Amino acid sequence: MAKIAFYTLGCKVNQADTASMETLFLRAGHQIVSFDGDADVYIINTCVVTNTGQRKSRQTIHRAIRKNPNAVIVVTGCYPQTAAEEVKAIAGVDLIIGNQDRAQIVKMVEERLQHRQVDTFDAVHKLTASTEFEEMAAGDITDKTRAFLKIQEGCNQFCTYCIIPYARGPLRSRSLSGIRTETERLVSAGFKEIVLIGIHLGCYGKENPGGATLYDAVKTVLAVPGVQRVRLGSLESVEVEPRLLELMREDSRFCRHLHLPLQSGCDKILQAMHRPYSTAKFKSLLADIRAAVPDIAVTTDVIVGFPGETEEDFAATCEFAEGCGFSKMHIFPFSSRKGTPAEKFAGAVTEAVKKDRADALGKIDEAMHRSFLQGMVGQTAEVLFEQPAGEYFEGLTGNYQRVFVKSEGKNLGGEILPVKITAFDGEKLLGELIK
Repeated sequence: MAKIAFYTLGCKVNQADTASMETLFLRAGHQIVSFDGDADVYIINTCVVTNTGQRKSRQTIHRAIRKNPNAVIVVTGCYPQTAAEEVKAIAGVDLIIGNQDRAQIVKMVEERLQHRQVDTFDAVHKLTASTEFEEMAAGDITDKTRAFLKIQEGCNQFCTYCIIPYARGPLRSRSLSGIRTETERLVSAGFKEIVLIGIHLGCYGKENPGGATLYDAVKTVLAVPGVQRVRLGSLESVEVEPRLLELMREDSRFCRHLHLPLQSGCDKILQAMHRPYSTAKFKSLLADIRAAVPDIAVTTDVIVGFPGETEEDFAATCEFAEGCGFSKMHIFPFSSRKGTPAEKFAGAVTEAVKKDRADALGKIDEAMHRSFLQGMVGQTAEVLFEQPAGEYFEGLTGNYQRVFVKSEGKNLGGEILPVKITAFDGEKLLGELIK
């Protein structure tokens, strides 16, 4: 039995991949330990979506090597998939696995551990490309409330700023039977909420024209006995089918929250980004969504400082975003990624201007977020309680808002209970359990 430590950078999909790999090691009889402690194997699941993510990935690899030079160091994820030679050049890395073949990670690590007993050899590289979905068990060994179930991998959109299609490969989807099996396992393990995630979630099944769609995947999960909540990860506004909204309206277990990346509120910039909509199209789709599900919460992503973005373009983004009434915006300064078309675009924006624009948009986000929370006061919501927070217990509503309730000494963890939202104290929502 070896002690295995994981460190995960980046997105929810990476977190789900790590949880799947942890499960594989546990099933093989190994022990999962803290990355800050002593381990026989350190596995770094990397990110390259921004320069910061890539730098942190590299720093974490070096940190693991310094921590225990005798340990097996494994680097997986998007960094080795997109910059293999750079990772190979790091002395001390034993095993390199990209975004495929991770179902074999236990076997590869065990073989490496055995070889270290008798000799030393160069890092083993496993960087294959695949058109088949790699079906691994989902779940999180530390949290039994929400499980992230990856049902889709890869992206064919090729937005000009994005490295992910190069890192994750083409579209491929988990089978409906695989989704059902994993959902049954997660429900029996005690998970209360299933979050369906993917690199391009709205394209679930689209590699097989005429086959299953995201609607079918959601229906499959909801059909499993014992499922209490289903939530969707990020998807494009143009991929929100009317029947998906109808299902959300009809089944209270289907969480009324969508994350729809906007990226820019300026048509010139959207076109340069190779996004699949205009601002008019996005606004129209948002109106259709809210007409179908009036109490839905919509969150988004916005990139500021894209090459060629003028002050007028940024002002247009601010005005458009404010008019959308998002419950939350995630704001990212543009990060040039080597190998993407945008890397060579003219009109680079300085880091100082990017920061100023992010700060300005952040103020709009704060005002919209506060307004949304204030609007929830007086409403009743089903809250999935997660953990204690001082005198309170905190949890998430179906529309993805955090609520704090005085627990009076009770352990509410893992329970879904009706709550009356009583106040917004300027920072958080407060509520009372409905007896």
